[in-house]
Amino acid sequence: MSRFQEAAKDVVTRRANWFFAYTEGGAAHASSRGFPVDRITVVRNCVDTTELAVTRSRSEIPGTPEHAEAAELRKRHRLVPGRTALFVGGLDAPKRIPFLLDCAHHLAAVLPGFRLLVAGDGADRHLVEAASAADGPVVALGHHSGKRVALLGAVSDVMLMPGRVGLCAVDSFALRTPVVTTNWPWHAPEFEYLENGHNAVVTPDDPVAYTAAVQELLNDRSRLASLREACRRDAANYTIDGMAARFCNGLLEIIERQT
Repeated sequence: MSRFQEAAKDVVTRRANWFFAYTEGGAAHASSRGFPVDRITVVRNCVDTTELAVTRSRSEIPGTPEHAEAAELRKRHRLVPGRTALFVGGLDAPKRIPFLLDCAHHLAAVLPGFRLLVAGDGADRHLVEAASAADGPVVALGHHSGKRVALLGAVSDVMLMPGRVGLCAVDSFALRTPVVTTNWPWHAPEFEYLENGHNAVVTPDDPVAYTAAVQELLNDRSRLASLREACRRDAANYTIDGMAARFCNGLLEIIERQT
């Protein structure tokens, strides 16, 4: 964006009655450009993860259909506990699929039984399918959504996202499958929800460092359990009902100030 466009956007923004920010970072940016802090509402942008969370929880209960489906997934793809990673999203340039696949092959060389489940579609789907056809660690699953994603999360230990992180951060909390990503500069606003060492792992933007971090995490069950528990707790902070309530509160404040 040019300096003129930035200046024009600032002028238009300051003329608004209220500013609804996706994240705390967005609110800080708006206030730094001259928008009054007392007229900003942070909504914590998210999607409805209710089905993900419910299915994920039911997969742990023996006798439920979800528990049986998760067991069947593990058997079908020969998944080893503590050695399974998940990618869910678009198979396109911002997700850095070649980076992802290269790391998967390096991890398989040092972690016997390692598997990367890849659920998604896009321009780079052929790269994933080629890697899967080579009978290596990559499992190409095609597009998945809803309950099917929840079951993949239930059988996975971590979510690998070396490229753009957006609303998958919220999904990772509901699935209790912590994201491992990089400090790449082109993440979406929701990247802010991730806290390195608390509910996620953020590495330098380097394939060697990234692979080493994933290997270390999968070999440290105590640390992985801590991250997963933090994801479970933090899921309550990013709900569609909470986002709607914050948005409505902002609207009510606008009305009150206009009367």
